[in-house]
Parts: sequence; C-alpha cells; structure tokens
Amino acid sequence: MTKFTKNKQEKDIIITIKRLGINGEGIGYYKKKIIFIPGALPNEVVVAKIINRHPHYLEGELVRIKEKSPDRINFPKGVDPTVGGLELAHLTYPKQLEFKQHLILESLRKYHPRDYMKYKVKKTIPAPNIWNYRNKAQYQIEFNKGKSKLGLYAPNSHRLIDLPEMPTQTKETQKTEREIKKLIDKLHIRIADFRRHNDGIKTVVVRQSHATDEIQVTLITIGKKIKDLKLLASQIMKLPNVVSVFQNETQWQNPQVWGNKTIKLFGKSHITEEILGKKFKLSPRAFFQLNPEQTTRLYSEALKYLDLTPDQTLIDAYAGVGTLGILASDQVRQVIGIESIPEAVVDAQENCHLNHVRNAEYIQGNVEKLLPELKNQGVPINALIVDPPRTGLSKKLIKTLLEVQPETFVYVSCNPATLTKDLVLLSEKYDVRVIQPIDMMPQTPRWEGVTKLVLRKNK
Repeated sequence: MTKFTKNKQEKDIIITIKRLGINGEGIGYYKKKIIFIPGALPNEVVVAKIINRHPHYLEGELVRIKEKSPDRINFPKGVDPTVGGLELAHLTYPKQLEFKQHLILESLRKYHPRDYMKYKVKKTIPAPNIWNYRNKAQYQIEFNKGKSKLGLYAPNSHRLIDLPEMPTQTKETQKTEREIKKLIDKLHIRIADFRRHNDGIKTVVVRQSHATDEIQVTLITIGKKIKDLKLLASQIMKLPNVVSVFQNETQWQNPQVWGNKTIKLFGKSHITEEILGKKFKLSPRAFFQLNPEQTTRLYSEALKYLDLTPDQTLIDAYAGVGTLGILASDQVRQVIGIESIPEAVVDAQENCHLNHVRNAEYIQGNVEKLLPELKNQGVPINALIVDPPRTGLSKKLIKTLLEVQPETFVYVSCNPATLTKDLVLLSEKYDVRVIQPIDMMPQTPRWEGVTKLVLRKNK
C-alpha cells in the first residue's frame, strides 16, 4: 500500500493546469512534483490546497479559480460536486469528446505498440443525449442520526451523498428510487448498518428498459430474512411501470455490490430490451450497457468493422447475454458464443429462441481453453469479437489468439490503458486498422472504443 502524509494545515498554492488526467482531474506541477486537482481544467490558474502527499505525486483540492478556462461551464445546480460520475460536468461537451480521443492517443504514446503512429484514431462519436441517459440506478441506502439517506458514496469514502437529483440518470429511475425510499421509511424496513454490521437493505437497484419502459427493481440485502420485505416488494409493484421485484443476498465481507444469490419476490423474471431490431431478456444480474441509445451505435460500429461474410464462423467471446453474436447472426454461417457465467449462458440461449436465431450456440467456459478445442474440432475460426471487462484480455488468452489466429477481429474496450497494453502483444501478428472512440457516458471520463485488427499477411 502506498504511504502518504495528510496535513490539513497546508498553505494555499497557485498552480497552472497543464492537462487532464485519466480520471478527469486537472494536472499541474508543484516543486517539480505532479499534482492532481479535481475540478480544474487545462490552462486555468487555480488556487489549491495540498491534501495528500505521496512519494511521487501530490493530491490537491481546488480552492478557487484565478484564471478561468473558456471551456468551463456551470456545474449542474443542486448536485454535490464531489459525487462520482460527474467528473467532467464542468467542461463543454465538444471538449469532453476531444478529451476522450486524446485519452487513447496518450495511451498509445505511453505503451507504443507496433506501428502505433500509423493507427487511424477517429474522433469520438457523440451521444445523442448528454443528460438523463443512464437507465440503471444503483443507489446505496443507510440510516444514520435518525434519518435515512439514499444515493451514492463519495469516491474513496463511506460518506453517502443523498441524491434527490442525479442529472445523468433517467428521470423515471430516479423517481422510482425516491418512491422506494419513502416506502422503506413508511413501513420501517430495516436498513443495513455497516457500522454495527446489522442486517437489512443495503442497495436499491432500479433498471428500466428503453424499449418497453418496464422497470425491474432489486433490493440487495445483508441477510436473507428481512422483516416485511415481501410487504415492501408488494407496495413497490404498485409503482408506475414496475414489473418485478427481486432480492439479492450478499454479506459484509463481499467487496462487490451484488451477492451470488438472487430470488424473485414478485412479477416477471426478465425485462426486455431491444437493439437493432433484436430483443434481449435481461435478468437482474445480466450485464447490459447503461446508455441504451448509444449502445445501438456502439454495436453498429463493431459489426461494421467485423466485415462479416455469409460463409464465416464468428466467435463471440465474453458473450454475456448474447447481444453481439445474435446481432451478427444474420450475416454469418454460424455464431459460437463463449461465456464464463452460467446464468448469462442461459440468458443468451433464451435470447436466441426469442429472436428465432438457429445458427448461434452459446457455451459456458473460458475463452483461452475453448478456442484451441474448437479449432482442434475443425471449427473454422474466421472472425472474433471480444468485449472484456476493464482489466482487458489475460496474457494467456492473448497467447491463445496468437496461436489460433482468427483472420479478423474486433476488440470492444472500456479502458484505453488495458486496450493499448494488449495491442503491444497482439501487434506481433495483427495490424490495427482503426480505433473508434464512442462516448457512452457523457459528463464522465469513462472511455469506450471499437478497434479493428487484421491478421498480418507477412509476419
């Protein structure tokens, strides 16, 4: 663990901001040491206070702005600026798009995969809506000093920010969250207490389908038996557009928000989303992009760069609920989806039936193990699409890909650093034709991109 010193008596310092960091914070220098100042913008002169001193860098806090950037806009009114998910809300949207293109360019310069200076890095595709786009709200709840609070924790803390308004969330998910909080208070439902480790409701998850307006609610609890939880669920079912209520059980020791056990209390087993004319059933834990409108553009770009033909077999790695494979099924002879989570494989198989897709098969297991097995069975691995988590591809999987050598593949990434590190290894045998950033989450520094790779003829 990195050691640092913290001193609240630090004097104010004046810093000129040079650029933005990967988390959207302003970066400057103080006594030849880099300093990160959230809320500051490039070319601004700011007054700041050092709040943490680390061996190789400093953390600063913005006190006031002496010289303001022309790209600065007003932060949304009535919202705590320390809340996560609005790190770029004080920056004009065109500059946010430039920043996200700059992120991948900087990462390429840092790790310099083969021929990286020749890569075609396109401008970031903007989102159609830059506010109220998130259709899933995952709010924490706590009871402290005689009142309940529902919202998000401030980054790297246990301070819960009560959120009457979160401008990136859809209005319907926020309204449902607030109504659920009222019901919890009215019915005196026990709220989990992390200080005393008491059982109760810990998190309220509300997800709404963009296609149907159906709302799915999940109450994440510490402990299974929470008094009057079913009564609460029955009242939630009366709220507008709510079609189901689930309980997910977790434990204090679990560092993740979700536990492994989910049961349906009332209503439908799934809500249905629609992308590019295909329907997808979503169970509570099923992964799906948080910006449905921009998801359509993301997947359209991915399919465009695959350049699929009717005689190909497409491997859909990290298949999830089968979204990309099912969308591509009309263009190829066969789709084989590989997914490690058994429940997601079941969802993918159901989604095949829902869309009358007969040329797609979804199997449970690890990609690095199953790909060589498929090739040994004579399966022609012509095309591949990967959509891994933020950690990117494992070195074992990259080694497998370099051995199996699909002719063309598309890498959907949500992390420019891990993408670029992976390209260092993949570029041993693959050329990168294009990288297309797509803004899935406006007002945040979060990055998403589609990369097209083609097997090099003369290796």
